[in-house]
Amino acid sequence: MGKIPYKTYLTEEEIPKQWYNVRADMKEQHDPLLDPATLKPVATEDLYPIFCEELSKQEMDSTTRYIDIPEPVREFYRMFRPSPLIRAYNLEKALDTPARIYYKFEGNNTSGSHKLNAAAAMAYYAKAQGLTSLTTETGAGQWGTALAQACAFFGLDLTVFMVKVSYMQKPFRKGVMETYGAKVIPSPSDVTSVGRAILADNPDTGGSLGCAISEAIEMSMTDEKCRYALGSVLNQVLLHQSIIGLESKIAMEKIGEYPDIIIGCAGGGSNLGGLMSAFMQDKLTGKTDSRFIAVEPASCPSLTRGKYAYDFCDTGKITPLARMYTLGSGFMPSPNHAGGLRYHGMSPILSKLYHDGYMEAVSVEQSKVFEAATLFCRQEQILPAPESAHAIHSAIEEALKCKESGEAKTILFGLTGTGYFDMSAYMHFNEGTMNDHIPTDEELELGFATLPPVD
Repeated sequence: MGKIPYKTYLTEEEIPKQWYNVRADMKEQHDPLLDPATLKPVATEDLYPIFCEELSKQEMDSTTRYIDIPEPVREFYRMFRPSPLIRAYNLEKALDTPARIYYKFEGNNTSGSHKLNAAAAMAYYAKAQGLTSLTTETGAGQWGTALAQACAFFGLDLTVFMVKVSYMQKPFRKGVMETYGAKVIPSPSDVTSVGRAILADNPDTGGSLGCAISEAIEMSMTDEKCRYALGSVLNQVLLHQSIIGLESKIAMEKIGEYPDIIIGCAGGGSNLGGLMSAFMQDKLTGKTDSRFIAVEPASCPSLTRGKYAYDFCDTGKITPLARMYTLGSGFMPSPNHAGGLRYHGMSPILSKLYHDGYMEAVSVEQSKVFEAATLFCRQEQILPAPESAHAIHSAIEEALKCKESGEAKTILFGLTGTGYFDMSAYMHFNEGTMNDHIPTDEELELGFATLPPVD
């Protein structure tokens, strides 16, 4: 075989026709969602007032291995998929490593991220059910942008509660969402009872994804033709994002490769859960023994310093309880540039896999993240999103370990999107004014104190 091409593409016909549900191959399932009032397991129909009915069914499905992608969603995918698998030859050369580094680039759409994979599915199912609007939250803005795109395409109204610190840092994200017809509200806000309560307690807060989730759910419950859509954490989201890993596996098979190490940034779990899905299936079924590494910000270290416990998915404590690695729904992350990774908990699926030893996790300070981002963009000519740069940092670390050992391992990481709306963060790094905040044990205890008393 000659030199592997810089980019490996699938044909349109090779775009997967089904999503992969990793729960069907897990040795043990994660613990069920609980009703916070009764502490009894939530039934599928209990989710209908919050999510679309089909999405509620997907959320609870632990046995169906492959779920058909509706043809309208697959047609939507064709506008920006398949995404390329790229060999990072120039980065390899700069590192002088024998490792082979690949990345799956998900930034070739207006949202600039992988989020459009799930947004298209959620908007489609909402329209098919006869709903007229959705609400959601967004951190850095990629998810809000993606859902705004999908809602505009399928003809739905959308209200986005954007974490206030990101709303202030990224005004152009708001402009893009509004261009697609979405209404964007900084969170916490005075338009919901949850938002007003949070502001009364802490009027200067920069907000959190947990706050924004509470507000979005509260608003959705006021209109029977409206439902809430979440862009990460949930089983249904990891299902829809599995297309990333499925495409990656097909592309790697085309060039005769298979990853020894799979790396993804981790906030709620959508990107890593999607990228690793097809490869995790091989590990769960005993075919391979690849390493999986979740990379999270040191400022919001749910896996590396959190507790595996039942917790609310939102700060307002109106969602069902999920057992996950969490810092507590009351944890307020530092207003840094980790963007969409500033969430207090982790996907129940990823939490269970991590708890059972199928995954590893590391946390990284943001200055080191931007050092890696800068090296990457100078070598590979793509400006990465800060979230993606967490994965880049660990990919570089693993490649340097290969340099030390002389092992030519194959590394795959997820480049979730582009960083063109994050220039204030890059400017702070370039100017030397970026600070690294690592929460103290005492600060984490404040979040853990908000955990519900559930065994």
